[in-house]
Amino acid sequence: MSQPDLNSPKKTSSSTQDRRAFLQKSALALMTAVLGADIVHAATMPKGYLPVALPADFDPMKGKSKGMIIRNEKPWNVEPTPNLLNDAVTPFASIFIRNNGLIPEDIDVNSWTLTIGGESVSKEKTYSLDELKKRFKAFTYQLVLECGGNGRAGFYPPASGNQWEEGAVFCSEWTGVRLKDVLADVGIKSNAVYIGYYGKDKHLNGDPAKVVISRGVPIAKAMQDETLLAWKLNGQDIPLAHGFPLRLVCGGWPASVSGKWLHKIVVRNKVHDGEKMMGDSYRVPKYPVAPGQEVPDEDMKIIESMPVKSLITYPKSGAMFGTSKKLAVQGHAWAGEYEVREMQVTTDFGATWQKCNLKKPVNRLAWQQWSIELGFPQAGYYEIWARATDDQGISQPMVIPGWNPKGYLNNACHRIAVKVS
Repeated sequence: MSQPDLNSPKKTSSSTQDRRAFLQKSALALMTAVLGADIVHAATMPKGYLPVALPADFDPMKGKSKGMIIRNEKPWNVEPTPNLLNDAVTPFASIFIRNNGLIPEDIDVNSWTLTIGGESVSKEKTYSLDELKKRFKAFTYQLVLECGGNGRAGFYPPASGNQWEEGAVFCSEWTGVRLKDVLADVGIKSNAVYIGYYGKDKHLNGDPAKVVISRGVPIAKAMQDETLLAWKLNGQDIPLAHGFPLRLVCGGWPASVSGKWLHKIVVRNKVHDGEKMMGDSYRVPKYPVAPGQEVPDEDMKIIESMPVKSLITYPKSGAMFGTSKKLAVQGHAWAGEYEVREMQVTTDFGATWQKCNLKKPVNRLAWQQWSIELGFPQAGYYEIWARATDDQGISQPMVIPGWNPKGYLNNACHRIAVKVS
C-alpha cells in the first residue's frame, strides 16, 4: 500500500524562523530558571554552550521528539503534534509536559516520603517509597491523561492560558499501588468527601511556602482500582519532568488532578480547597454563556470526567498521495470515565460518515485504537474529520463546543488536510 508523502521540501517561513528564535529564548529562560539568576553576557555565550554551574546532562528536551512544540518556557509546557502520538502506548519522547511551577531539585529517593493526613483520617501516617513498594501489591494500567485545556487554541474569543492545539494528551503505562489500599491501611472516617494532593514543585516567585498547585478528586474517584500512587512510567522510573519519584495518577479526568512529585495527600471532609481548585481554574460554567461573558463563582463547576474525543495520528495533516491508492488512516479515541462505542470519519464535510474499525480498550480508562482505509473519487483537496461516540450515546460536536473563560473541554472533531493528485 502506498504511503503519503510527508517529507516534501518546504521553504523556511517567517513563522518557522520565529519559532526557532522562540526555542532559543526558551532554552535560555530555562537555564536562567535553574541557575536562579540572569546570564549577564548571554548575548555572547557560544551557541549550544552550557554554563559551568549547570549539570553536564542538563537538557530541557532530552529524550523528547524533535517535533515537540514549546508553548511556554517558564514554567515548562510542551506538546507533540498529533502524528507523534501514533503509538498505542505513548512513549516518553511524545508525552506532553504541563508544569505549573518549577521542577524540584535535589530529589533524594532514599529519604522521600508520602504522608496521608487530613480531617478524615483516623491518624496521620507516613510511608517511605520502599514501604509503599513492599507493603502493597503493585498494579499496572494504561491510563489516559489529558490537559483540561487541550484544544484551547480553537476557542474565540481567545481564552487565557497555554494555547494547546490537540497534543496535550497521552496514554502510557503506569505502575504503582492503588490509593484505596493505602487509604484502607491508614483508616479513613465515614465523613470523607474528597482527597487533595501536595507536590514538591517550586512556585515561580521563589517563595518556598507558596503552594504551586494542590488539586484533588472526590473520594469515590480516589477509591477506584485505577487510581494509583505510581513510580513507573512504561516500565521505567517516572522521568523528572513527569513527577519523579512518585505521582498520583487519576486517569480519565483532567491531568491536573494527577499530582507530580507527590509527598502528601489529605483526606477532606469537604471539597478540597487547595490552589487551583477555585475561581476559573479547571472549572466551567454550569450553563451556556456568551463568548466573553463573566460568570459568577457560584455558577461554576469543577471539571470531572473528560468528554468523548478522538485524534487522527496517521497520516500527518498535509499528506499527498495518488487517487489509485487507498489511504490507511488511524488514530485513538477516549471518553473520560466511559468507553468509546463507535468511531466514524467523513471526507465530505459531514455530509456522510464512514464507520471505522475500533478496538476495545486494554483496560478501563485507556484509549482505543481505530483505523479505516479511505478511497477518494478524484484528485483535489480533502479534509478528514474524526468523530467518536461514547457508550452513553454522546458524540463529539462538529464545531467548537460552548465557550468558557479558560478554554477547557474542546472536544470538537479533529480534522486533517490531504491532497490527492
